[in-house]
Amino acid sequence: MTLVAGGCFYLFRYGFDRPVAAIYALFTVVALGGLSRIPGTGRQQAAVILRLLPVCWVLVTVGTYLSVRTWTAAVGMLVVGFTLAFSAVGGPRLAGAAPGLQLLYILPSFPPYDPGSLGDRLIGTTTGAVLFVAAEALLFREPAPLSYRERAARTALNAEHCATRLAAPPYALTDTDVRAARTAGQALRPLNVPEAERPAGPGVRDRALTHTGLAIRTLLSRLAQLPAGPGAGPAARQETAPDATAGPVREAELGVTAVLRAVAALAAATAACLRAGDSPSAEQEALAAARARLSEASAGTAATRAHGSLPPEGTMRAPGLPPAVLRHHAAVLEIADAALAMGAAADLAVRGRHATVELPVGHFWYARSPDPVLWWHRMHGHAGRRSVFFQNAVRMALALTAARLVAGVDTLPHGFWATLATLTLTRTTLGATWSTIRLALAGTLAGALVSAGILILAGSGTAVYAVLLPLLMLFAFTVGPVKGMGWAQGLFTVTVALVFAQLAQPTWRLAEVRILDVLVGSVIGAVFGVLAWPRGAHDEMRRAGAELLRRAAEIVVATSASVAGGAASPAPSGVPGRRSLQRAVILAESAYAQLQSEPPALGGRGRRAGPPHVVDWQETLITGHHALWGSARMLEPPLAELSPAAAESAGTLGERVAGRMLLVSAALDPGEDTPATSVPLIDPALAAFSAEPPGAPRRYYATVAWLGSLMTDLRRIAHADHTPEAGPGGADGR
Repeated sequence: MTLVAGGCFYLFRYGFDRPVAAIYALFTVVALGGLSRIPGTGRQQAAVILRLLPVCWVLVTVGTYLSVRTWTAAVGMLVVGFTLAFSAVGGPRLAGAAPGLQLLYILPSFPPYDPGSLGDRLIGTTTGAVLFVAAEALLFREPAPLSYRERAARTALNAEHCATRLAAPPYALTDTDVRAARTAGQALRPLNVPEAERPAGPGVRDRALTHTGLAIRTLLSRLAQLPAGPGAGPAARQETAPDATAGPVREAELGVTAVLRAVAALAAATAACLRAGDSPSAEQEALAAARARLSEASAGTAATRAHGSLPPEGTMRAPGLPPAVLRHHAAVLEIADAALAMGAAADLAVRGRHATVELPVGHFWYARSPDPVLWWHRMHGHAGRRSVFFQNAVRMALALTAARLVAGVDTLPHGFWATLATLTLTRTTLGATWSTIRLALAGTLAGALVSAGILILAGSGTAVYAVLLPLLMLFAFTVGPVKGMGWAQGLFTVTVALVFAQLAQPTWRLAEVRILDVLVGSVIGAVFGVLAWPRGAHDEMRRAGAELLRRAAEIVVATSASVAGGAASPAPSGVPGRRSLQRAVILAESAYAQLQSEPPALGGRGRRAGPPHVVDWQETLITGHHALWGSARMLEPPLAELSPAAAESAGTLGERVAGRMLLVSAALDPGEDTPATSVPLIDPALAAFSAEPPGAPRRYYATVAWLGSLMTDLRRIAHADHTPEAGPGGADGR
């Protein structure tokens, strides 16, 4: 920053005698390199800035022509401020670049109104941006972090190892294998991935890569908690089964082994796809065929027992699969479904709309949608007062507009600094804003005193300022970001004084004006911090998490009722409530992302009583995804009719799980008259989860496994510690 900003300033100021170009070149570097927080290495940041260069030209041009009157400049500030702040929905790169882009509109939107200088302004902006891109790409190169695709590939190979171990004697994972699987799954958590590597964009490839990570984590979790069958392996299971069922059990267990081997092959192919672009279509088809054979075998024998083959009470049952085997098969088929989703998502992430793998129905709604449509979906999903991106955009746009109006109406000297102070000091919570303002005012006051002393001692000696400026720049750009807001504001105040002292006759009153501007900008930022969502994402996270669980409860009830009704219920065209739950997940994810960026001590506590212990918010998001994916699988046709006992069990379990979801949601975000209840938030292990109704088909056991995993999710949401616990669905290592 020092090399480029200082070099451009001296080149235009003393080499070409173009002070306007000098100012714009310097502030372009400050905006893109200092005020922006684009994540990633220097090369990654350079690529983002280069793509945004046309946007910089538009902002400088629009700001120049709208500065003719205060009201036009203010209207432009309102529109541009909201648009740039709301662009954060496009991912962390756009969110990081937005503050710097705001500055490139703020700078020309103040007098003097001089369209004739637009050429110099654009020359300075372009020179500063291009040279800064070159410096970022070529100087002080950082090692590239591990990409998300590589992280996902390594985790897929871990899944291959687990599936291979489960498909061969002793047909079980060791404790070391389970721990390694959990560690590998943790590597794909957003908090463990560098911000620049997170696939957070609205495009097909980013969405699919996110889907890939989620599918791999789900696959690993299910492999790690796969329950043992009625024996140690096919041979042992044959020996422990009754003579009449030994043949079907042996055949079905060979099918289990075939599925697990196909899962291992697909996991290896997925890793190769993510690394080298090889298509996993052959392995995907092989797993789909193995899954279909196992599903038909277990469904066929269970259906035989359900439709008239069951002997009278007290006599031997007809040949078929025991309930324990069906329960085990349901867990294996869940593993196969997760692996199929993983392979399809990886191929879509690598090839985009040219993917060759057949996509599971309902999982990839975005696969054939053009990018403008996906952008519209993303923006439409956040176009509401419950979105933290919308809240931030409204807060920032109103604050910047107010600062521009105050500066224009009251003819505030150097009103640009007041607007810049509003931009840099406004935070998402009132507590954070006030803390920042105190540090900024203290730093600005100290910097103003130092600036006044330098200006008084050096007088009109321009050479002194020219010598001191690069040294001070290097100190400010190095120490400021490390020491915090107070140091940054103080050092920047001195830097600004030395810059303007080389453009006009210096006076010590410049420091006085700087203090006044920062004070005005701070007051405006604080006022809008009070008026517009003063508690940031903390309360919003509670509301979004509670809404997500309420929508998930609706899907659980509707899905379990459809499964219980079987063929007697109308076949749904889609999962009931799916769109509502998808939107709830989107809003909860955005609130969680902002919550991670807010200081924990300054996030504030909700005005209403919250749950009595720490909430695992990420587990809340995973619960939403589990509800979406599971409901889609449970309602895949054909729906076999359940026996009365199995139908009653499935319906009862669904209602109990949904009821616990509603209790947890009420604890997360209680209303004004939410009654206190002595009912435990977490349902104790119900006997119904291990029930084996006569004649129950595989779909019944798949539904029970899905509901059990949701109950485990609820247990983890409500517990303060993150130790995996054994619930109805088994130990959860996510």
